[in-house]
Amino acid sequence: MKRIFLFMLVSVFSLGFMVACSDENGSDGKKSGSKETLTIWSFTDELEEPIKVFEERHDVKIELTIIPIEDYPTRLKPVLESGKGAPDIFAGELVFIKEWIEQGYWETLSQEPYNVEEIKGDFVDYVFELGRNSDGDVKALSWQTTPGGIFYRRSIAKEVLGTDDPEEIGKLISSMEGLYDVGDKMKEAGYRLFPDEGAVRWFAQGADPQPWVNENDELIMSEGRMNHFDYAKELRDKDLTAFAPEWSPAWFAAMDGPINYNAGWDEIDKDKDKDKDKDKDAPSEVEVFAYSLPTWGLHSVLKLNTEKTVGDWAVTSGPNPYFWGGTWLGIYSDSDKKELAWEFIKMMTHDKEFLTDWAKETGDVLSYLPVTEEIKGDFSDEFLGGQNNYAFFLEEAESINPGLVTKYDQQIDTMFGTAVEEYVNGVKTKGKAINDFYDLVKNAYPQIQTPEKQKE
Repeated sequence: MKRIFLFMLVSVFSLGFMVACSDENGSDGKKSGSKETLTIWSFTDELEEPIKVFEERHDVKIELTIIPIEDYPTRLKPVLESGKGAPDIFAGELVFIKEWIEQGYWETLSQEPYNVEEIKGDFVDYVFELGRNSDGDVKALSWQTTPGGIFYRRSIAKEVLGTDDPEEIGKLISSMEGLYDVGDKMKEAGYRLFPDEGAVRWFAQGADPQPWVNENDELIMSEGRMNHFDYAKELRDKDLTAFAPEWSPAWFAAMDGPINYNAGWDEIDKDKDKDKDKDKDAPSEVEVFAYSLPTWGLHSVLKLNTEKTVGDWAVTSGPNPYFWGGTWLGIYSDSDKKELAWEFIKMMTHDKEFLTDWAKETGDVLSYLPVTEEIKGDFSDEFLGGQNNYAFFLEEAESINPGLVTKYDQQIDTMFGTAVEEYVNGVKTKGKAINDFYDLVKNAYPQIQTPEKQKE
């Protein structure tokens, strides 16, 4: 899977150029030359190869428009409302899937002629259910499942921990205490556990995560979310990370070898003295042991940023399961190409022949069970030293609860991340950071009831 990196940084996935302009060939029935034209809008380039397959199969032309994810909703909504230049198919990401399925822009797939309820049992449950709106109608389908894990360097694990076996490493980091114990050992050996504090956010919330907002419009500040502040601060205070911010040049560079310690957002320059203003005891360079990434992180992040460390990686579970991202596809409700659009979505989400080839070629972990059940037994990835990551991730997917996803997640996650960062950086006390977070939520969503303020 070739995926534009999803959340944090515009510049990282600035492949957000227009691959084609759907305004020229929208849902108005125009054709490119003598071929029928289908238009698709997305925030990721992962559909490029499937489009080539579909064009060959159906002798049609597909025009794909890729828009950076931070601009995607605001660019898409006006054309859907007006119908002018609207795509026949448009993609939705996990962070805004709950909002889009409640709108009238996607065709209802539960009805004739789609009847997707008949194939519900062929999909990983949470993936199928996240495409269903509050009225019970399925609006979008996804071909992938996106549970996460901890990807780690085998050679470092063997040197420091005495084993590189994923099962054994998983046992060592099955709790937050165990994770930090491994972090201490990594530091003693001259390595760093994670590139930055952001890696721990998936585990700090515990084995029983809660949605941000419940059915009574109350903000849920769980014990795990409170703990997130302390776990992130502990990483910083113990110096267990390389201070390489997520999606920064240093963050990517650390996947393939040593990086300048505390490189921040600067471009990587091996010849530049990064240490002149630092503590004299700080290392000049460090290597990072592990990254917290979901299924797509293997093929769209690690593999695209490594040469020297290929084959030196493995994946295992952390203190608790988590999931991150995912792409859903639906048909624009006013498209006049619905039949052709449905053919593309069928190929992408439940065409056994295509998906089998796709999974074997890309390693994308599918949500379509008739394929996964056939290939998971003997799947292996040379990048991971021959490990069967497919079976691992499918087992992790069984624990995912679709009820955790709300329409508020994208904005509240950003606000919360800022609050944690301000506390870790010493800008605010924990109480002040939490109280300011509550104020931000209340200002953005007046209907949400926030918890009682903390002592500052």
